[in-house]
Amino acid sequence: MERKHMSALSIYQSLSGGTKPQVRANTPPAKKIKKKENGIQPNKKSNKKKRTRPLKSSMKLSSSDEEKSKAQKDCETRNGEGCDSPALDVLLTDLAEVNNSRERANRLFQWIIHPVQDKSFFRENWEKKPILIQRQNPDYYKGLFSTAEFDRILRNNDVQYGVNLDVTSYTNGKRETHNPPGRALPYTVWDFYESGCSLRMLNPQAFSSTVWQVLSILQEKFGSMAGANVYLTPARTQGFAPHYDDIEAFILQLEGKKHWRVYNPRSEDEVLPLVSSPNFSQDEIGQPIMDVVLEAGDLLYFPRGFIHQGDCLPDAHSMHITVSSYQRNSWGDLLLKLMPAAPEIAMEEDVEFRKGLPLDYLQFIGVQNSEKEDPRRDRFIAHIEGLLKKLVKYAPVDASVDQKARDFLHDCLPPVLSAEEKASSVYGAPARWGDGEALDVTVQLKGQTQIRLLGAGAARLCGDGDTVSLFYTSENSRVYHKEEPKSIEMKAEHIDAMEFLIHSYPKFVSVASLPCETMEAKMSLAELLFEKGLIHTAEPLTAE
Repeated sequence: MERKHMSALSIYQSLSGGTKPQVRANTPPAKKIKKKENGIQPNKKSNKKKRTRPLKSSMKLSSSDEEKSKAQKDCETRNGEGCDSPALDVLLTDLAEVNNSRERANRLFQWIIHPVQDKSFFRENWEKKPILIQRQNPDYYKGLFSTAEFDRILRNNDVQYGVNLDVTSYTNGKRETHNPPGRALPYTVWDFYESGCSLRMLNPQAFSSTVWQVLSILQEKFGSMAGANVYLTPARTQGFAPHYDDIEAFILQLEGKKHWRVYNPRSEDEVLPLVSSPNFSQDEIGQPIMDVVLEAGDLLYFPRGFIHQGDCLPDAHSMHITVSSYQRNSWGDLLLKLMPAAPEIAMEEDVEFRKGLPLDYLQFIGVQNSEKEDPRRDRFIAHIEGLLKKLVKYAPVDASVDQKARDFLHDCLPPVLSAEEKASSVYGAPARWGDGEALDVTVQLKGQTQIRLLGAGAARLCGDGDTVSLFYTSENSRVYHKEEPKSIEMKAEHIDAMEFLIHSYPKFVSVASLPCETMEAKMSLAELLFEKGLIHTAEPLTAE
């Protein structure tokens, strides 16, 4: 056991000084105190040249244009030709019966982009170009969110300006935020709306169980946090200036309709950007590659870096939800984790990295010498290139990926449990108060009890210095990073068994089959995981 993990532990220990880029999804701007007076600071215009390469064509689909999905075929087999994809409430009920959380994520995503096929989307559009899906079905996304639910949330919850809600406008080329301090109450919010302001709910998953459920499932599809904002815009208005984002954006039109214009990145430097852009003026962005109207039930996807703006037509308001993912999830972000550790490991293990620099290197290297022709410069740079190539074999790839995974698990929403999962986990344990005392407190796991993780992405083993810890999502908050990262330091006798349990998913395995040396160790691990809400049993446990 210890021998198996010793090399990994030494690698993790070398990572302790690595950089950790901060991830911030759907982060609200600073509060604006004076109602309808103080706007955001003007953004500086970019002096980069506009893109000159040919515009790529977008893809426009209706439900008759694309090969039917497996879900559609299954639906027709059950109910006859011409059946549409299931309604969201039916879909979520069906997904609760799916035995594998990864399969749930695949099916939900396929439903969101139906009738486009998953493989086709990731081959042709993901990180490449926008896609428009028009369905002529205004109820397709019904039940995800609505203006009625927006109003209920304002009435029944402590919604704070600048934290949960932004009030915005874009008129005469000027973008403003109008957030007063404190709680957003319906009287004031709807007054803003009637005055022509757009409303943006920044974290609807904190208030809507359905949005929470959808995002918690989708995060396993992306292997990256799935976030959301809800936008409610009055007719004849626009809430935001043209800009691009640092996320992959899925616009799901829920109510009304909205006019969208999408523009290519202006230069290669703005393709798949690491941060969102400032607000642009119209003369900075060129001509749109897509000029469309989204109606309820339609979807528009565009990659990060594609400039976009949406405005409402005179005859209808608009409500849409933007589902986002893949913020700071690039190869470069992984290398930022990996590179600080690689030279440290190389210097420990390879004398070539410990040899001294040339005595005279300051005479021919550096900015002041960059234009000089000197054979010593060529030799120096060639030597650097050789060391960089050699550095690859010292790169702690697994440990660096685990650092990314730890960040992801901290970003994650907690899982939404099905009725069956709740009944067979600690959340459905029979303990209660009755007759003046605590009843049914003790439930007994046994050797023959069948257990499994609550989801494929619910927990992960990661090294941390001299220890191996289990990081998990079950105690995360529905509010982004409200809780600190959750982890359990693993005993050496439990690590192999934890790996076995992770890799066994979605199969149930008996407690007795866990590869620990003693039955006591098997039971102690199972009891710990049960109490932390990380596993459930094949059948609900009963009190002894």
